[in-house]
Amino acid sequence: QVQLVESGGGLVQAGGSLRLSCAVSGRTFSSLAMGWFRQVPGKEREFVAGISRSGGSIYYSDSAKGRFTISRDNAKNTVYLQMNSLKPEDTAVYYCVAGNRLYGVGVRSTDYDYWGQGTQVTVSS
Repeated sequence: QVQLVESGGGLVQAGGSLRLSCAVSGRTFSSLAMGWFRQVPGKEREFVAGISRSGGSIYYSDSAKGRFTISRDNAKNTVYLQMNSLKPEDTAVYYCVAGNRLYGVGVRSTDYDYWGQGTQVTVSS
């Protein structure tokens, strides 16, 4: 069974940076497309960034583009989300996701088969 464990969330001031990590176990990591979603209470989960199995395809939401960077280390079975220039509106629970997608990057929650427990990111103004 695939398990995803996020870490790196916390409280940061606006303009600051955080790096989220997600350690994956239970499957060959390189066989999984990976991504990050976020959710604010009362709202739907929102796609943030995704990376293909090989790392050759990456896609960002408009809100993440230019500020966030997703990467993966297949040797460490870990995916990262580097978040810079954080804004109060980035405050949310961030979820690591993994999927069996063979090619490209999925942007819908239904494109992913496995979800982590989430990590809280709070950006103060």
